Amino acid sequence: MIFLLIVVFAGVTWYEVPGLVSQKHWRSLMLFSILMVFAFVMSFLLVIGIRIPSLDKFIMFQIIRDVLHLHYQ
Repeated sequence: MIFLLIVVFAGVTWYEVPGLVSQKHWRSLMLFSILMVFAFVMSFLLVIGIRIPSLDKFIMFQIIRDVLHLHYQ
């Protein structure tokens, strides 16, 4: 499964990066690289069996309650 994950991410990178480099879209390349690394790390953690906590509770309690001051009864 890890091999398949690496092949898929390498394939997407192989397909996207040459076009970004040839057109000199350096900011897009940087953003693409950051998102790909993040997605690869998260996918790798899931493949090896590490549970990743969901962000919905963080968003609900930290942002909606504390930042927006919306309290539900």
